[in-house]
Amino acid sequence: MTTVVSIVEGDGEVAALPILLRRICAWLTPDVHAAVSQPIRVRRDRFLNRDDEFRRHLLLAAAKSGEKGWILVLLDADDDCPAQLAPQVLERARAVVPHRAVSVVLANREYEAWFLAAGASLHGQRGFAYAHSPSFDPERPRDAKGWLGERMAGGKYRETTDQPAFSAVMDLGQAFDLSRSFRKLCSEWSKQAARAGGQSEQ
Repeated sequence: MTTVVSIVEGDGEVAALPILLRRICAWLTPDVHAAVSQPIRVRRDRFLNRDDEFRRHLLLAAAKSGEKGWILVLLDADDDCPAQLAPQVLERARAVVPHRAVSVVLANREYEAWFLAAGASLHGQRGFAYAHSPSFDPERPRDAKGWLGERMAGGKYRETTDQPAFSAVMDLGQAFDLSRSFRKLCSEWSKQAARAGGQSEQ
């Protein structure tokens, strides 16, 4: 797969996403070598609403990824519908960098919702206590960070330390089963891995 360059919106994701992507690679495509670069951090609103910011960061990602690399834009959906917003962002991105492979994934509602989806596997980690009803929807809580904090020793979730730590140990299968947006991330990974494999065979 050569090089993967991500665009993210938080300090936690800068540290956590490379850990998660390397684990997804080992889980889904163990025969693929992926060089996961340090993510580029943006401010979500400025990135999405200012064309100059959008273009500048995508061109930077394109330069870092190289001709056969892949650009992954990963943002929190917040109150937006991922299925509606992601295609719009992807269309804009392809217009800026038509010479690069680009994927857009919106975590619904936050990256931390994936921890809720894999919550059973995180029980006992870093003081986190997990219990939920069978009908619990991990992508429903508006403030996933707050939901986690309420169930952690000390009553606080620390993005810059807890996010990478949870990304390193969460059960990927649980997250895949319970989170549609996490399945989208895995699907994009598999698609780009297949693309890169096809390029390497040519």
